[in-house]
Amino acid sequence: MKNRIKYIIAFLSVLAFRLIPFRAPNVEPIMAVIMPFGKVYGGLMSFAFGALSIVIYDSVTSGFGIWTLVTALAYGLLGLGAQYYFKNRSGWKSYASYAVIATIIYDAVTGLTIGPLFFHQSFMISLVGQIPFTLLHLLGNVSFAIILSPAIEMWAKKESRSFVVGKLGLVKARN
Repeated sequence: MKNRIKYIIAFLSVLAFRLIPFRAPNVEPIMAVIMPFGKVYGGLMSFAFGALSIVIYDSVTSGFGIWTLVTALAYGLLGLGAQYYFKNRSGWKSYASYAVIATIIYDAVTGLTIGPLFFHQSFMISLVGQIPFTLLHLLGNVSFAIILSPAIEMWAKKESRSFVVGKLGLVKARN
């Protein structure tokens, strides 16, 4: 139960941050959450966090389109990949390195395919237009990875210290 509450708090926090008006595009904490969630809660929960973050945000703002499917799957797969990448890794350097690699993959898959394939945009225009967005995305994701991801990992791992009454008296409950 405690993990669900943490998951919902993180999800609503990311959504609220993304809904801040006039923020820089592509500066958002999704990556900062899916990395430690992949390590602590597993790939499926991290996949769902990344994919649903995109789907819910699009449903509130721009509506659904092919971009929703592509970007949701891309963030979901990065969440799934985080489970494997962070199996034996931790710390801000690992989070920063995954953020760099994953951001470049994400922006290449989403930024260089959606425009040319679905909106008849030339590849060169997509490539040139993607450069400033990728730089902002890298700046945001790496910064959040260094600052937030280690704290989110500790918070997600932290067990509750509640007590329940059992047959033999007070027994420490673990969530």
